[in-house]
Amino acid sequence: MEAEKPTTMLCTVLAIDHTDFSYRVCSVCERTLPDNPTSLCKFCSVNAFNPRFSRSKRLFRLLMSIASDTKVFTVICFDRAAKVLFGCSADEFFDFAKFHPFAAVNVSRILEGEMFKMTLSKPKNGNAQHLRAVQVIPLRSGFQPAIVTLRELYGVRSS
Repeated sequence: MEAEKPTTMLCTVLAIDHTDFSYRVCSVCERTLPDNPTSLCKFCSVNAFNPRFSRSKRLFRLLMSIASDTKVFTVICFDRAAKVLFGCSADEFFDFAKFHPFAAVNVSRILEGEMFKMTLSKPKNGNAQHLRAVQVIPLRSGFQPAIVTLRELYGVRSS
């Protein structure tokens, strides 16, 4: 994919890196925060003490290997597109994974081989290495988001 405009293609998920699927951001300004749960946003520290606002939240950042009919790509799938795959927020999945340690590994297994119509774009950041999956549309009519399958697998009722 060499074009500057986003490209839409049919592709298959080959693998998902399950070791680092999310990151913390300030719940007010969405700037990236260190993984330390006690760290506060330097820009919104005044709002951090307001009990109405949570100090931080998690967003998805998935590193995925996908294949088109001609090439294998490594892509980054951020929050909006990743929610289609997971069917929940990154916070929900993080909490689920705390109680089910192999949930992230199982997501990779669940989504492996699934076909999607993906819109890929070049990163706007000059330092970034991978294409961005900006839109993900499942192609299988019976597709279920990963959290649905995980809840069935672990016998957990949805809340």
